[in-house]
Amino acid sequence: MHFGNSNYPLPANEPVLSYAPGTPERAALKKALKDLKKTKVDVPMYIGADEVRTGVKRDIRPPHETKFLLGQYHLGDKTHVKNAINAALKAKEKWASLSWDTRAHIFLKAADLIATKYRAVTCAATMLGQSKNAFQSEIDAVCEMIDFLRFNVHFLDQIYREQPISSPGLKNRMEYRPLEGFVAAITPFNFTSIGGNLPTSAAMCGNVVVWKCAHTQVYSAELFMQVLKEAGLPDGVINLVYTDGPTFGSVVFNHPDFAGIHFTGSTAVFKNMWKQIGENTKIYKSYPRIVGETGGKDFVLVHKSANADEVVTALCRGAFEYQGQKCSAASRAYLPSNLAAEIKKKLVSEINTMKMGTVEDFTNFINAVIDEKSFDKLEAYIKRAKKDKNAKIIAGGKCDKTNGYFIEPTVIEALDPKYETMCEELFGPVLTIYVYDENKFDDTIKLLDSTSPYALTGSIFARDRAAIEKATQRLMNNAGNFYINDKPTGAVVGQQPFGGARGSGTNDKAGSILNLYRWLSARTIKETFVPPVDYRYPFMQEP
Repeated sequence: MHFGNSNYPLPANEPVLSYAPGTPERAALKKALKDLKKTKVDVPMYIGADEVRTGVKRDIRPPHETKFLLGQYHLGDKTHVKNAINAALKAKEKWASLSWDTRAHIFLKAADLIATKYRAVTCAATMLGQSKNAFQSEIDAVCEMIDFLRFNVHFLDQIYREQPISSPGLKNRMEYRPLEGFVAAITPFNFTSIGGNLPTSAAMCGNVVVWKCAHTQVYSAELFMQVLKEAGLPDGVINLVYTDGPTFGSVVFNHPDFAGIHFTGSTAVFKNMWKQIGENTKIYKSYPRIVGETGGKDFVLVHKSANADEVVTALCRGAFEYQGQKCSAASRAYLPSNLAAEIKKKLVSEINTMKMGTVEDFTNFINAVIDEKSFDKLEAYIKRAKKDKNAKIIAGGKCDKTNGYFIEPTVIEALDPKYETMCEELFGPVLTIYVYDENKFDDTIKLLDSTSPYALTGSIFARDRAAIEKATQRLMNNAGNFYINDKPTGAVVGQQPFGGARGSGTNDKAGSILNLYRWLSARTIKETFVPPVDYRYPFMQEP
């Protein structure tokens, strides 16, 4: 047998293409969008080696063009979740015994396939299925997905190289094993890359996975499964099922081989899962790993020394890119009284220039929210704000679901700093601002810190370095990702590892080495070269 030590150096982040007029990527994407709309897909579940079609179908329609049918997917039930677990456990031993190089190369090949052969169609699928514009799809479904795969290979290689010290006469070594059992991955609609990262980060470590994606992300999730299979992922390592959450949980959390959950979704759902897992610890072979990134009520704190134009741009992008459907989206802003009028005037002016419509018109900055449930929830908040004496709408506010789930980018000015849209996560293109006395910056920091149960992202805008330092220190526990003079969105793999605490999750930092440790179980092995043959120690000798 031949041996050699491979090395997976730190990769560079995947370059973001511009899709500007006249570029080859724009032409390729336009073609991919047209081609996808010509074919009605019939999306199966992937369980072991089988493509499972139940005949119980659900439509896949673009949120911005609800009368158009992209295709259908096949809904599963408890039986399919059980079969997926069995398929995963059947594949486990062979997958875990593969060499690290073999596993690594599957995911590196998948990254290269997305970067080349599947780039345009990956971007197009996310645009149509999740109503993201070209740029948002590029940075998510393409670049971040590629970065997760490549950087995680590098980070895991670093972990495997970490070894304990040894003393004379003995050798210590550390083995990093996969968890004993299977890992469940539950992924949201809003980031195709999260849908890819949650199952693959665990699988990369030698685990087998049962993956349930959001029904509103099936279109792009199924494409990613095709890429993984083409890259050589063995059958059963990652199994993709489409069920509702309670059905999935009732099987997964009651299985003795359940070893961990990798989750992104709502805080309420995560807390309920944690409760179920806690109550069932007596049936598990080991204590399951619980990793979750949940909600956010992300803030922009503006100091009186800030530059108004910089703040306005950050709010426009941070609050309204992808219709505010990011866990990190700027959802509440605290404006000092000396700058408030200027910021509001320029903000409203900029919002009035934003075009809204389908993703196929590249001049549109705003597209549709994900589904009718989300639309109705957001519309209800906006309607209440229109009637409430403690709030007033200064921009947007129109909602129309005639042809798609369109909600104008909306700004609510709250007269009460604890008004509901200052506290609750809305997950849509709604920004709430509150004007504070410019000389009460310290009090506003306290107010901000006590307003929301979340602690995901936030930012401070100031030119006064003392103010920046104060906010950074005082808001230490208020955001897992904190930004200085920048919007609170757009974390890049390898640059800003992502995750928050409090009601925002376990802060296990997707896109970093920290997350991968959660999917490994370490074993220390000590070998003594010349074992002792006498139990007696020198101190026991007679003087």
